[in-house]
Formats: sequence, C-alpha cells, structure tokens
Amino acid sequence: MADTDETNTKTHYICQTYVEKKQGSSVVTLAIDKQFEYSTASDAEERAEREYRNETCVGADAYMIVEDSQSDEVGTPDFLVRLGNVPDDDGS
Repeated sequence: MADTDETNTKTHYICQTYVEKKQGSSVVTLAIDKQFEYSTASDAEERAEREYRNETCVGADAYMIVEDSQSDEVGTPDFLVRLGNVPDDDGS
C-alpha cells in the first residue's frame, strides 16, 4: 500500500480471484476465492494474470482503492485489469 502524507490517504492495490459455486441442482454463482494486497499496481496486475491461468479460477480482478486514514472511508474500486468471469461493474 502507498501512503500519501499530504492528503492522509493510503492506496491499496488488490488482486481478487473468483470461483463458481453451485447452489442447488442448476444455479451457479460467482464467489470470491482469494485476495492479495500489493504495494504496486503492476504487482497486483501480474498476480491477477497468473491466478487466472489456474484451472480452478474463473475470473480475476486487479484494482486499487484509496482509503482516507483519518475517517477510515474507502473509495470505490478503480479496476486495473479484469479477466474472465467477474462481477458486473455497475458503478455503485
């Protein structure tokens, strides 16, 4: 994670992977499998690309979020890369 002293924010770079889970006889849902935090955007992107090549992984995101360290509020994700079957980004 990167610190920005002037604005008291921290930037987190995350790789998140997804798997498919069966519910009942025919319903398949997407579930978060793994999450990794990195200090740079390129490290998070590279991990997402490696994880996506794993046969159990159906999708992977690399994204950054900014946290206000004074209020502990976290902004919306800014996606760096989205691979495969990932949740819709509806902007909310």
